[in-house]
Amino acid sequence: MGRWGGTQAAGPERDTRAPDDEARWFRTLLRVGFLLLLGSSLARFLMRHTGGTAPWVVALTAALAVLYAVEPAPATDRTRRYLWLGACSAVWIAVVFLAPSFAWCSIPLFYLALRNLRPPAAACCIGLLTAVSVTAQLRLAGRFEFDVLLAPPAVAAICVAVFVRMDQQTARQRELVADLVRTRRELAATERREGTLAERQRLSMEIHDTLAQGLSSQRMLLQAADRTWRSDPETAHRHVRAAGAIADHNLTEARRFVHDLAPADLAGGGGLDEALRTLARRESAAGLTVRCHIEGVPAHPLPERVQSALLRIAQGALANVREHADARTAVLTLTYLDEQVVLDVADDGRGFDPTAVRPDGGVRGHGLPAIRTRASRLGGTLTVESAPGEGTVLSAALPLAA
Repeated sequence: MGRWGGTQAAGPERDTRAPDDEARWFRTLLRVGFLLLLGSSLARFLMRHTGGTAPWVVALTAALAVLYAVEPAPATDRTRRYLWLGACSAVWIAVVFLAPSFAWCSIPLFYLALRNLRPPAAACCIGLLTAVSVTAQLRLAGRFEFDVLLAPPAVAAICVAVFVRMDQQTARQRELVADLVRTRRELAATERREGTLAERQRLSMEIHDTLAQGLSSQRMLLQAADRTWRSDPETAHRHVRAAGAIADHNLTEARRFVHDLAPADLAGGGGLDEALRTLARRESAAGLTVRCHIEGVPAHPLPERVQSALLRIAQGALANVREHADARTAVLTLTYLDEQVVLDVADDGRGFDPTAVRPDGGVRGHGLPAIRTRASRLGGTLTVESAPGEGTVLSAALPLAA
């Protein structure tokens, strides 16, 4: 908070910072009010006194107006502002002793003291200005008047209360603005980190479901070709050609997911059904037979992101089958229901315990977490049914509303 809020008793004053638009407006209004008070006090004095001290009063009034007009900027050195405030106060005291009607000009000086001095010094300055006003008014009256004794202190107390309240509110507003700016910066940094992590996760899933799967298939085909190179050259050459075709497909996939495009199998225009059939034909090699079944028809065309997610899930699941299951057959089944579309991937492999964890405490493997993430992003669910020696059935259900 500000100097009057109880949390900043030392250090540079609040006004060493550039004022905002409201502060400029207030200072301009204060300056205009002070000049009007000076002008009205001088006019009242000249209407009643035309000789004697009149030239001195006019000269002091002009000097006070000039001094007030050259108020130092808030960022000016404190010593210079203290000297300026002392000069204004001294000239005002001199003119008040010559013309007590100038006592009302003390009100703007109260605000100058509060704005430029620390609380103890400001209180002393305001007390001095108030005492001068009371003394000048009593001297003008020529006798003791109770209202003259009370009115200036009451006015000073009201001015101080108003200023302190304004100072506290301004400090709170600045704290709120600072908190808002800090929160926005932290939010932006968090969003950047989350965006980076999301992109890393996307790339890892794409690599696992496409490049890693393709490389695994190429390795198996090339190993099979190496085993039959002498005994069955024709079969070996067929394995090599298949590995080359997979390499071409993986190159296309890599270019597409770098640019966040749809999978290459969906680019032909045949839709998800044809893409799954193509995937099944491509994966039916090197000891694994993959069949594809489509059940039902969609009431409405599936959104591209749903098709991409289901195809990537199928690719990731088949990659797991080829890498871990030691299966002979796998079946892709795509079922269109009234409110959702379900993709089942079943194999007759060795199976596993879905609740198993790695020795380091993480979830089993990388493929299943990636598949689960793809499904959850579109509001879907993933179910895995398996047991050692009994094969595996993976079922991903996505709502058609996705």
